[in-house]
Amino acid sequence: MLILRWSKCTCVAAVALYASLVAFGNLSDYGSNLAFVQHVLAMDTIFADSTIRWRAIEQPALQHLAYAAIIAGEAITAGLCWFGAWRMWRQRHAAATRFQHAKAWAIGGLTLGFVVWQVGFMSIGGEWFGMWMSSQWNGSESAFRCFMLILCVLIFVSLRDDEFVAPP
Repeated sequence: MLILRWSKCTCVAAVALYASLVAFGNLSDYGSNLAFVQHVLAMDTIFADSTIRWRAIEQPALQHLAYAAIIAGEAITAGLCWFGAWRMWRQRHAAATRFQHAKAWAIGGLTLGFVVWQVGFMSIGGEWFGMWMSSQWNGSESAFRCFMLILCVLIFVSLRDDEFVAPP
């Protein structure tokens, strides 16, 4: 059905827009968003009696490097998803196998987005650096919403499509 193909293109473009806005926000408001990364990496607001403080990264150069990696991941996610949505859109009337092949860039972008928010924010930020312990610098809920949204779109887009048959 053509509407499913349109829907898949739209969902990928929506993730591309989101990742674009996040990357743009991180670049255009670098300082305040850097503060979030610095506090998470410095682990300065986790529970006072926590025994994991040895994991803290307090060197500004490494904090900037980590932030640059986050922004790069978000920007590349956006680029891959935009390109993937465009490729899918161009093949929306094509045979199912051609439409399926057109999804590759979108699937790559969605997978990278999942990795950025789940691995980067939830696993590394949330668990390794104990972000979940901070009442002020805790992005776990936001990251969870992001990677679940991306995962749902990834599953939806990955589903095989039937042959497109134009209505009579």
